[in-house]
Amino acid sequence: MPPLHRSPFDLLLVALIAGALFLCFYNVAMLDPGNVGWLLRGTDNGENALGLHAWLNDPVARGFRTYLLNAPDGVTLLFTDSNPLLALLVRPFAPRGDFQMVGPWLLSCLVLHVVFARALLAPFARTHLALWCGVLLLTLLPTLYVRQVHANLSAHWLILWALWVFADPRRAGDWRWWLAVLGVAATIHSYLLVMVAAIWGSALIERLARADMRARIGVMLGAAATMCVVIGIVSLLVDRGGLVSSGTFGRFGMPLDAPWNPALPGLSPFLPAHAQAADRQMEAFQYLGAGLLLLIVAAPLLALRTAAAPAITALHRRLLWLMPAFVVLTLLAISRRVDFAGQTLLTIPMSAQAMALVDPVRASSRLFWPIAYGLTFWAVTGVYRLPPERAQVLLAAALALQMLDLVPLSALMRHDAAIAADHAKWRRTRDSRWTAVIARARDVTFMPPDPTARLDLFQEVAWRAIDARRPVRLVYAARTSAETAARLARETRDFADGRLTPGRLYVLLPGTPVPAAARARTVVLDGVRLVLP
Repeated sequence: MPPLHRSPFDLLLVALIAGALFLCFYNVAMLDPGNVGWLLRGTDNGENALGLHAWLNDPVARGFRTYLLNAPDGVTLLFTDSNPLLALLVRPFAPRGDFQMVGPWLLSCLVLHVVFARALLAPFARTHLALWCGVLLLTLLPTLYVRQVHANLSAHWLILWALWVFADPRRAGDWRWWLAVLGVAATIHSYLLVMVAAIWGSALIERLARADMRARIGVMLGAAATMCVVIGIVSLLVDRGGLVSSGTFGRFGMPLDAPWNPALPGLSPFLPAHAQAADRQMEAFQYLGAGLLLLIVAAPLLALRTAAAPAITALHRRLLWLMPAFVVLTLLAISRRVDFAGQTLLTIPMSAQAMALVDPVRASSRLFWPIAYGLTFWAVTGVYRLPPERAQVLLAAALALQMLDLVPLSALMRHDAAIAADHAKWRRTRDSRWTAVIARARDVTFMPPDPTARLDLFQEVAWRAIDARRPVRLVYAARTSAETAARLARETRDFADGRLTPGRLYVLLPGTPVPAAARARTVVLDGVRLVLP
């Protein structure tokens, strides 16, 4: 079956589909790079923008580490949920004032997602209508749009890229392709690196199983070289060791019914929702959508009744080699913490060493994403077995059902994104005196040093401090070091004992006792108590 020729309108269709989906799920005001206020509202995206802002404005930033946050230890972009790859790309032209790339990144992810979905399906589709229906189905997984609260994880196109490399035996046998996708994933997010690495692992297993002894040596040498480069990239991004384990793997595990459970009442017009634990509502959400569920159920029935073209038969046999990756990822995804007899246990037992190894992926439910995309790819290409007219009808029906099912989710996401239409920058620190107070300080800290207690306040104060080139002594980071933890504990004790550091501005969180030595210097701005330098 010859692949479809590229249509002159393909690029236009990519742009139109990505643009339409952005408008359906996000807000166009997000695309303004100077519109930063909507990000400083206590979300992970605010930390993303804050990390980039500090890195771009830090005169002594080295590598991917900024010292304007978590001073004097500093923090890497990776641990502020910023995007190191994007930071490198925008640094030559980014202004040093208000600047954000969260909105443009979300749009870019949609464009790349559509591009890779088309590349993945084009060799197997027999008509353009069947091709683009399949592309849309691969682009309408609900989990893609729920990720707007954590923009880096919207790069699901990396999963499609890895599947595209895997699907072709020649590409899958070329370590340079894997080095490209693994290297890019490493510079975006650790979860995505784990996902594409699992697909790469299955490709290695397949090559080793098929190769003779001499060829296996070459495969292993290429794999070793790839691993060395990727480990080097990760080491550069992490920058320093001594990180304190979070000990929270399985905290956000996936319930077994998650693929067909919309979780929130009214989120699907067709399927009933069963409430998940409140603290897992977002991370455990792995709903596939009614259209995709229909397609995945129908695909094996079609396989029994319809002869496939040789290319699709070969593809489906090849996809079986993904089973090792998908089994491991599924087991990790469903591994959840449970309370039993006063103890916290994992539903899938692990040794202490294994727990330490998987600590970076505490939201284990996310690891189901490659399985979801793999199932969708298999189901869509399974429909391509049918005569073109029947394939088009079935794919169009599944697409219509999926789109109808996602209407409530679209409304919910647009509601959440509407905050970007308000261009007001400050909400917690509106008093004009904040600028002068921060400018007088040598550095800024919070007491107690817990930014998550009032994350929106922390983000506004930290943004103001970075504008004034004043270091902030703490940060909300994905991981912290033992050195930083010890320093913050020491600074907390010093403040409680009245040993104030000269030149330091202390921002007091509610309920924080004021030592006698600081009472004469305490003022209130916007309801926030400050101990002036």
